[in-house]
Amino acid sequence: MKNKIEKIRAEFLEQLQKAKDSDELRDLELKYLSRKGEMSEIMHGLKDLSLELKKELGELANTVKGEMQSKFQEMSRTLENYGKKNDFVDVTLPGEKFATGHLNPITLVQNELEDLFTSLGFMVGDGPELESDYYNFTALNVSPFHPARDMQDTFYIDSKNKEGQYDLVMRTQTSPVQIRLMQKYGAPLKAIIPGRCFRNEATDARHEHTFYQVEGIMVGKDINFANLKSLLEIVGKKLFGPNTELRMRPKFFPFVEPGNNGEYTCFLCEGKGCRVCKHTGWLEIVGAGLIHPDVLRAGGIDPEVYSGLAFGFGLNRLAMLKYNINDVRLFNSGDLKFIEQF
Repeated sequence: MKNKIEKIRAEFLEQLQKAKDSDELRDLELKYLSRKGEMSEIMHGLKDLSLELKKELGELANTVKGEMQSKFQEMSRTLENYGKKNDFVDVTLPGEKFATGHLNPITLVQNELEDLFTSLGFMVGDGPELESDYYNFTALNVSPFHPARDMQDTFYIDSKNKEGQYDLVMRTQTSPVQIRLMQKYGAPLKAIIPGRCFRNEATDARHEHTFYQVEGIMVGKDINFANLKSLLEIVGKKLFGPNTELRMRPKFFPFVEPGNNGEYTCFLCEGKGCRVCKHTGWLEIVGAGLIHPDVLRAGGIDPEVYSGLAFGFGLNRLAMLKYNINDVRLFNSGDLKFIEQF
């Protein structure tokens, strides 16, 4: 039986070296190493031998079987790696198409405005969305009992400040960052401030409780209304085309004096009148004005030395006009069918 074990070992190793693929390996495994293979028959035959021969030949059979299994696994890995290295790849076939994301149309408009204003020397500012009542209202010349607060019914946070007051609010506009930038950088200063804002609105196709704005400020010596008008004309031509005209009508804003509404010629009908512009030929786009002296003082800037201008756009409205979107709620809906159009 000892000779038989050695013969099986020699035959197995010889045939193993000649194996060329996984099919031949599988045949060898079935013939020699399976439950009904030749080594298993040797093991079963040991029960009829004497105790001494059973011990001697049992150890030999186990050693040989272990060696055969080890060599088999080694050859199996070799053939597997060899197959991988020699797999044919047709480089002329088209590659797999990777899924790409889509920018929200608000982001597209914001990026366009940021590119414009940074090219004009403006910095891009940012500030907290959870603001204090002071920065969101009082520092912007909207005192605690000012009626303008009624237009910005908002979300207060159930948390008291050090004085025991509930004064934390989700900001209603990006204007609080004006104060923070003036306090940090002083004058002269040129900055735009894009960001998310919140108001307690009854939502419909034109109103949303969460929306986006971008506003800008310029503070320096001898800043006047002519500077504001020329800057808004540049913005209008960039957004709506080189033939865009601007008209400015007076309007009250607590944080500017004087304040105005900026209207651009309708880019759809070119000023002739259509449904989008309500047949007036004009689109109301921007609120603007010269910064109120009290706001400059809140920012740590002397209004006797410096003056400033400020303007603000609703990014949602700009995106709706630019991409002909008829429902403001789509921006925050998370609907892929909507986003994938851009």
